[in-house]
Amino acid sequence: QVQLVESGGGLVQAGGSLRLSCAASGRTLSSTGMGWFRQAPGKEREFVAAINWSGSSTRYADSVEGRFTISRENAKNTVYLQMNSLKPEDTNVYYCAAGQWASFGSVRYRLSGQYDYWGQGTQVTVSS
Repeated sequence: QVQLVESGGGLVQAGGSLRLSCAASGRTLSSTGMGWFRQAPGKEREFVAAINWSGSSTRYADSVEGRFTISRENAKNTVYLQMNSLKPEDTNVYYCAAGQWASFGSVRYRLSGQYDYWGQGTQVTVSS
């Protein structure tokens, strides 16, 4: 069983930055693709970013491209999401997830169903 724990959320002013971390335990995730999603109350979970097993390839939602950066440290079994130039519309609960895949290929990485394990989420609030 894999446990994912997110941290680093909080309250920040528009234009500010936050760095989210996702620490995994239970087994190594060094051969697993990872993703970040976000969800607002009453809305569907939304893809934010994904990274392949080695960290050599990443994908982003159009809404965060150029502002967010996903990275990983396999030695620490940890994935990060650096969020810069934050906007009020980025306010959400952010979740990390461990994928059923290692590399992107034809994987539909934007779909939550492609991920096996999820963290409990961390709240990010951006004030205007």
